[in-house]
Amino acid sequence: MVILVYDGVTLLDVAGPAEVFAEANRFGADYRIVLASPTGTDVTSSIGIRIAVDAAASQLAPDTFLVAGADLYPRSPVARDLVEATRTLALQADRVASICTGAFVLGAAGLLDGKRATTHWKVAQELAARCRASHVEPDAIFVRDGTTYTSAGVTAGIDLALALVEEDHGPDLTRDVARALVVYLQRSGGQSQFSAPLQGPPPRSPVIRRITDLVTADPAGNHSLGELAKHINVSSRHLTRLFHDELSTTPARYVEMIRFDMAKALLDQGHTATQVASLAGFPSYESMRRVFARKMSISPAAFQRRFSTAHRADTA
Repeated sequence: MVILVYDGVTLLDVAGPAEVFAEANRFGADYRIVLASPTGTDVTSSIGIRIAVDAAASQLAPDTFLVAGADLYPRSPVARDLVEATRTLALQADRVASICTGAFVLGAAGLLDGKRATTHWKVAQELAARCRASHVEPDAIFVRDGTTYTSAGVTAGIDLALALVEEDHGPDLTRDVARALVVYLQRSGGQSQFSAPLQGPPPRSPVIRRITDLVTADPAGNHSLGELAKHINVSSRHLTRLFHDELSTTPARYVEMIRFDMAKALLDQGHTATQVASLAGFPSYESMRRVFARKMSISPAAFQRRFSTAHRADTA
């Protein structure tokens, strides 16, 4: 397992997947983790920690090649020596993967042409603009297209590494690794569940913050527009205007988003779809099913089946 690093690389992009492979070795796998840089010299991570490198890219012939991400490359062209190192390693590897914005490195090397890919939700549009021959899926935790894998932001590299371990050693060993690391075998949903609350600053208005806190604390409560407006003693029209101005959504859509996230978590825990609809506050199963169809193009039952292992059925 060769991980390509360089100055400014995000440390967790390197350490997260490496820890998964190292933990897998404790359960019977036999991964050899090698850190490479374009020239073989040590590098400095994004937080200033020095990373000792084992070899130059040109000296290695990996079975699996991963390139880690950094904040640098969505903002500037990828360095030529890094592109050349990526091409060299990819030619030797049986499978190629990127963590977070490492997709920009694969893209610059032409390795995403004609392929589906993903990256951190904040820069997915930029990746799509740079890699016009690739189909970027901004909500995916990770994407597999043939022998090329790309993952979403930072900790999604752990999800991808678990999927690679499952591909090599099956679900039982992978489940042991996930339990030992105290992470999900496959977290439910896509990046939207993480990006939605982060796409802008928290509400400026204490009034709106009271409403968002109320809904988040009790998604199944009575959160009709009239009840929410009554809670803070404003008109329904004024509350709708505040939500539009500060959160670019409506109170109803915000409530739906929170209930949708709760439903995904409950399905992941093994509750039936009918139970989930009630617990999450949907008026009926049918109303919940319509939300899943609109947001994910699958039914709640299909969603529940899909995330039962580290491998997504639709990424093969």
